[in-house]
Amino acid sequence: MSARRPVAGFFLSLLTALMWGALPVAFVVLIGAMDTITITWYRFTLAAIVVFVFLWRRGKLPALRTYNSKVKLVLFLAAAALAANFVFYLSSLSYLNPESAQVLIQMAPFILMFGSIFFYKERLCWLEWIGVALLLGGFSLFFNDRLAQIFSSLNDYSIGILLMVLASVTWGTYGLLQKTLLKSMDSIQLTSLMYLGGVILLLPFASPATVLSLNGLQFGALLFCSLNLVLAYGAFTEALFLWDAAKVSAVITLAPLLTIVSMMLAVHWWPSVFSDSELNTLAYLGALLVVAGSMLAALGHNLQKKPRQRDLAQDRFVSE
Repeated sequence: MSARRPVAGFFLSLLTALMWGALPVAFVVLIGAMDTITITWYRFTLAAIVVFVFLWRRGKLPALRTYNSKVKLVLFLAAAALAANFVFYLSSLSYLNPESAQVLIQMAPFILMFGSIFFYKERLCWLEWIGVALLLGGFSLFFNDRLAQIFSSLNDYSIGILLMVLASVTWGTYGLLQKTLLKSMDSIQLTSLMYLGGVILLLPFASPATVLSLNGLQFGALLFCSLNLVLAYGAFTEALFLWDAAKVSAVITLAPLLTIVSMMLAVHWWPSVFSDSELNTLAYLGALLVVAGSMLAALGHNLQKKPRQRDLAQDRFVSE
């Protein structure tokens, strides 16, 4: 590998983390102007068109007729889980600030890891166990001033956390199903079918005409959120070709910190649209611990066999 390839891989990974970090901030502009299902439907639609054109130009469109009934059933379940993940994640932002949402979604890769232990009999290495401990400790610190509110009663904040837990569980479910599907098709073909599945499943519940009522800022946010799904994935995929998969995943775990920075900039530039989340020092420390835990878990894959390393890295791109 040439000296320039790891550098390019690093910057593409950082670009992916930056785009995912800014994503929940852009969602704040849209929530209230358009329902979460319609936002997700538009994201899936644009992404499906781009990916299908990409595969068509290369003659690699997935041939659904060649798949048996079991593969088709798993495809349906995976598409439903992915669509649910997107909707739950977006819905949580009606109750949580973007920083909290991005920190909490870090549960998803850990749920996938524990699901792999149960269903695929995989084992966690010591770095991954340390990562779990840091994640839990980071959550406690990040929500230090909200713990009483979270556990005292069912309120808006606890509803938001519950929705984000559901988003993490559905993403973990998708990740486990994807492991089976990747035996029948490559990752880009699978991605195209997942996006198409999301378009079909969500269409009966979406209201596409509401796009006509958006103002300029809201339409720009919708376009950014839709293009984000395509561009972030493209940068991520290219990074995997240029750099070690575990290192790519480690860089991507910076997304929560980049969300915090993005939110600070948004509050500074558009104070009439965004409000300060008022995180205290312990919350910032908690966010750092969550990122450190996710990073250790990602790097721990180097101690596992290489195929698993690539699979877990590829699973991440659909979680935002």
